[in-house]
Amino acid sequence: MTIHSQYKCFNGMQITYSHHSALIGSEMRFGVFIPPQLKNKPMPVLYWLSGLTCTEENFMIKAGAQRVAAELGLMLVIPDTSPRGLGLEGEKQSYDLGEGAGFYVDATQTPWSKNYKMYSYITQELPQIIHSQFHVDEARVGILGHSMGGHGALTIALKNPHIYKTVSAFSPICSAIHSPWGEKAFSAYLGHDKTTWEAYDACELISTRGWQGPPILVDQGTEDAFLEEQLKPSLLEQACQRARVELQLRLQTGYDHSYYFIATFIEDHLRYHSTYL
Repeated sequence: MTIHSQYKCFNGMQITYSHHSALIGSEMRFGVFIPPQLKNKPMPVLYWLSGLTCTEENFMIKAGAQRVAAELGLMLVIPDTSPRGLGLEGEKQSYDLGEGAGFYVDATQTPWSKNYKMYSYITQELPQIIHSQFHVDEARVGILGHSMGGHGALTIALKNPHIYKTVSAFSPICSAIHSPWGEKAFSAYLGHDKTTWEAYDACELISTRGWQGPPILVDQGTEDAFLEEQLKPSLLEQACQRARVELQLRLQTGYDHSYYFIATFIEDHLRYHSTYL
């Protein structure tokens, strides 16, 4: 791994790394916040998945998570949202497809299928690096994210409950197959057979797999411009009710889709994960 930046922060360290990903076939970046307690004993690790257009940097700079993570002894891992600089046709034409828009799926369609394997990168290659390089407790792993990253956190946890013990989300795309963002990305990455999309849809996974872990925590702003068309938390609420999965859906009055919203409630999420991890 190559270190690109490192800063002391609340007696821990905020570091940005890059490495060559054999799975993706290119350089990938990720951020890590190492709490001061990591020197003494293995710590729980929490993965943050960012939304459309973001890199690993957005959460590190804007969310204000380090203070509470340092207090609780949580290691934070913040990956990028897609491969970059591959020269693929269409990878930079729109904000919701290609660079910055990996959607945490393993693409099966050309030209994306060779490199756009963000699901496997997040669930396999990146954890292997974290576990081999840092003193973390592999039995205490949680995941959370925002918007596209909230979709990623929910679907990844639901498919891998043996790995991720806790899951939460801010403004997640709750049913990607019923979201224009999801429809566009899934058509390009997975093809037009919509039955293949169900493996990456949170509501479908709740219905078919359930969730036996702690309550799923979701915060959603009532003034979010994407609430009705793209995010649709009511679908997640209905799916959880049918499957008897405990969901804490908190509608936060007056908040939008921005990092101001995330910064306001990130402490609640970190304390939720810490309680169960």
